[in-house]
Parts: sequence; structure tokens; C-alpha cells
Amino acid sequence: MIAFVSGPVAALAPDSAVVEVGGIGIAVQCTPNTLSGLRMGRQAKLATSLVVREDSLTLYGFADDDERQVFELLQTASGVGPRLAQSMLAVHSPDALRRAVSTGDEKALIAVPGIGKKGAQKLLLELKDRLGEPIGAPAVGTAVTAGWRDQLHAALIGLGYATREADEAVSAVAPQAEAAEGTPQVGQLLKAALQTLNRAR
Repeated sequence: MIAFVSGPVAALAPDSAVVEVGGIGIAVQCTPNTLSGLRMGRQAKLATSLVVREDSLTLYGFADDDERQVFELLQTASGVGPRLAQSMLAVHSPDALRRAVSTGDEKALIAVPGIGKKGAQKLLLELKDRLGEPIGAPAVGTAVTAGWRDQLHAALIGLGYATREADEAVSAVAPQAEAAEGTPQVGQLLKAALQTLNRAR
């Protein structure tokens, strides 16, 4: 198993990064939150989880070992594959997910694209004894709820856009974010923001 990758960031995209390791570019699928901490040309170290399928090898990258461990534990629940597990971590931090499961918070799970009411109930039952108790202090809402603007802005800066461009893109997608039911999805907002920037160029 590839436990981590370390090296300069060679490329950034809305849902992935390329890290140069020994002259080889390793593509790593990441959440917007993880991507927002990366910078082109800067050294990065990402904890990774390799998902092997008949027709593909996909490497998922995380800011730390805790996030990777939660990603792998989420997949022990029936019906949860790597993409859904990554979506859950894009919306909630590992501790927010632990808190949601330990308190039976259906709404927190329903905020994740692809999870409905029945799915959330099933996940709460299956994950109850697997994720463990929250490690940190209780957060005020989820990380995404508390600052989707900051996360989106940081992700755009990380992708190489100027501060002014990032400001304009965040303003452009604000109505979409405010109109969304529940928690704004940073991944979807990032795609919309990139479309507005591409049109402006």
C-alpha cells in the first residue's frame, strides 16, 4: 500500500493534484479542503489510500492520517464506495462525522450529495461503533457551513488565480450557495466558480 506521497505539487485541478515523486507525477484525488492547502511548486505531503478496481488504480489523498483512516472506515459500511466516502469528507471534517454518528444526526449525513434519509439512517446504524468518539472540541456547525467562502477562496488561490479573480468568483457563486438547501457543497461551488473564471478570460 502507498501510505503517503511527498514532493512538489506539479498540477492542481478542482478534484485532484499531481505530486512529483522521484521524477514521476502521481495523480491524487482530493477534497476541496485538502486542495486548498496545496500550492503549485511547493512541497506537499499527503496521506494516501489506494483503491484497486479491475479497470483502475485510484489514489486518494488526505491532509492527515486521521482523515485517511475515517475515509477507509466509512467504506466498511454497505453501499459506501470511495467516491461517496470522499464526498462525506468534502462536506464534514472527520470529527464532524464522528459527532454526527455518535449523536445520530441524520441531517448532517443528508447534507452529503448522494445520501437520502433512509441511507443516512442505515449509515448511522452501521458506523455507530466504528468511527469512535470526536477527538477535538465541539465545532460550531461543520467546517464547510462555517466558512464555504473561505474554503472556496483558498482553493481558487491554490489553483493559481489572483486574489481579485478569486474574490469575483466567490461573489459570482454566492447566490447559488445561498439558494442551496442545507450545507453549501464546496466541490460544486468550485466547479461553478471555475466556469465563471473561464468565461471571463
